[in-house]
Amino acid sequence: VKKIPLRHSILMLAGVIVLSWITVSPAATFKDALGRTVTLKTPPKRIVSMAPSLTEILYYLGLEDRIAGVTQFSYYPPEAAQKPNVGSYINLNAERIVSLNPDLAIGTKDGNKPTTVRLLEQAGIPVYIVNPRNIEDVISTIYAIGELCGVGKRAKELSTRLGTRVKRICARTMSLKRPLVFLQINIKPIMTVNKNTFHHDVIRLAGGDNMARDEPITYPRISIEEVMRKGPDVIIISSMERGGSFERARKDWMKWSSIPAVKERRVHLINSDLLDRPSPRIVKGLETMARLIHPEVEWGR
Repeated sequence: VKKIPLRHSILMLAGVIVLSWITVSPAATFKDALGRTVTLKTPPKRIVSMAPSLTEILYYLGLEDRIAGVTQFSYYPPEAAQKPNVGSYINLNAERIVSLNPDLAIGTKDGNKPTTVRLLEQAGIPVYIVNPRNIEDVISTIYAIGELCGVGKRAKELSTRLGTRVKRICARTMSLKRPLVFLQINIKPIMTVNKNTFHHDVIRLAGGDNMARDEPITYPRISIEEVMRKGPDVIIISSMERGGSFERARKDWMKWSSIPAVKERRVHLINSDLLDRPSPRIVKGLETMARLIHPEVEWGR
């Protein structure tokens, strides 16, 4: 039997070790907001976003080329609307999602049905669930999704910038008197928000006092008489309705001159997308809200 020189044996052994390093890379594991373990063999290349806010986060992180599908109302940025549609975030089309051959789906606890999540997992698709409850959570979620998708460094930089903007607002409003704010989120019937909402967190951080914070219902109906009785200093209308009806809602309040906000002409409109979606734009919503609640502050650009 011909012997293999020792030098050649060492080289062959080294080659086997290197090959094993290349072919047997350890999978990465992540804990989602529900405490579930999500395992990814490699950074995902085909991602299905199961909520409009998640689509915005993926674009913010520069991952638009990896997005394989989005939900209805994923219209920001505008090019997101051109991505394959997988239904609404409440009524997802699981068959459509599977047909897109994703290697990751990202969903939300509020909205996405657990039955759909289970169907996707049974089809072998990893599903990562998020559950942000306030602005701080939104920023943490952006970083977590970046880590999940293999762009942790970029996500850390971007989330840090958002956090800096939030801290700047808080620093400017912390010592100021807190005006009573009525936030109207629906025109007919008139509806508002209690303390268990993103909207409340925005009002609080912007230096305002939410008029309906202690209401027992998350999104209560409020009568004009109740608003007149409580007398808010500022009225802000955030509605998905646009155009004439949106402006008419503001003009309707101007009839009630006994309300301090009306008397001081402090009835404002705000883009509901800046408040309703737990996405990077909620920080812009906070900055806009702070300017409306505290116009006396020199905010700069």
